[in-house]
Amino acid sequence: MNYSSGRHFLQIPGPTNVPERILRAIDHPTIDHRSAQFAHLARECLDGLKAIFKTQQPIVIYPASGTGAWEAALVNTLSPGDAVLMYETGHFAATWRKLAEALGLKAQFAADDWRNGVRAEAIEAALAADSGHAIKAVCVVHNETSTGVTSDIAAVRRAIDRTAHPALLMVDTISSLASIDYQADQWGVDVTVAGSQKGLMLPPGLSFNAISEKALAASKSARLPKSYWRWSEMLESNKNGFFPYTPATNLLYGLREAISMLQEEGLEQVFKRHARHAEATRRAVRAWGLELWARNESEYSNSLTAVLMPQGHDERTLRSTVLEKFDMSLGSGLGQIAGRVFRIGHLGHFNDLMLCGTLAGVEMGFAAANIPHHAGGAQSAMSYLVGQQSAQSNKARSTRAA
Repeated sequence: MNYSSGRHFLQIPGPTNVPERILRAIDHPTIDHRSAQFAHLARECLDGLKAIFKTQQPIVIYPASGTGAWEAALVNTLSPGDAVLMYETGHFAATWRKLAEALGLKAQFAADDWRNGVRAEAIEAALAADSGHAIKAVCVVHNETSTGVTSDIAAVRRAIDRTAHPALLMVDTISSLASIDYQADQWGVDVTVAGSQKGLMLPPGLSFNAISEKALAASKSARLPKSYWRWSEMLESNKNGFFPYTPATNLLYGLREAISMLQEEGLEQVFKRHARHAEATRRAVRAWGLELWARNESEYSNSLTAVLMPQGHDERTLRSTVLEKFDMSLGSGLGQIAGRVFRIGHLGHFNDLMLCGTLAGVEMGFAAANIPHHAGGAQSAMSYLVGQQSAQSNKARSTRAA
């Protein structure tokens, strides 16, 4: 490989770039995970996460990817042969379904074309028809990482409530937590699934379940096999700041630092920053004369943007060109939309200049790969960002004057 000077632009929608503060936090000597020092670290992480998930309920941390947290959510609450209602929003919703079926669950899959979020009315209709309450859980993805589509979880909760159906609500927030507003308690979510490598700004290796009282009650009678994923042993050990097996100690140092960084910026400011960068990216896409994959404006993701390639052009050509010539990684198309879309990640530890560099790299990639487009997308995003900064400065001056 040829040597590349400067920093690599990692603009896939996760894993995201890890900030220096977190890298330095992880770079601690490993400590005794049965010591009082470790217990203090673990409690800081477990308590600090509650504000990020917006819950007062317990959170379990696993040394695992998000796939492990998917499995943990299912095996702790369900029994062999149970029915689960899932909604096809994209590649990761479909993969969660495959996992459920591999565990011996009966997955009822509400099909869609991957360009829409969860339709709450479809969930309501399926539950209303389930008079015998065979469906034990509704599993949906908050932000579908493969498509750049965000679903309205509060609307799903209202749909479930209108039917008075007792099914648990499980939500995947792997690419939305700490990037897009998410309210576990307010929205009545029973199990929240999350991972470390996106909005939390960490390397891959930690996953999470936030657990409601209703889910904990269901776990008492759940009969799917489990050992590593068992909540009861984790929660019992966590009471004293410990784990039932060796935890990812150094990643917990990084997690504590990530929580501090999110608290310093303020979650609402984090969400506004992600919204600003998402809108700037969408303006660039439109200026290029290209189409967003997400169909509905109300469902546009603030974590990433999926872009439909011009007819007859493959996203793999663009991504390989951008990587080779400009040392930047973009997200690929996944599953049934492989080759058709590329994805721009704009989440985690990210600022205006990083976004401008990213969009400039995409635009140069279009030109280098001879992909039809209009020039000026990066400039359109820059103009929007400058306008947003000016508006923010004017607002701050007005506030001080008042």
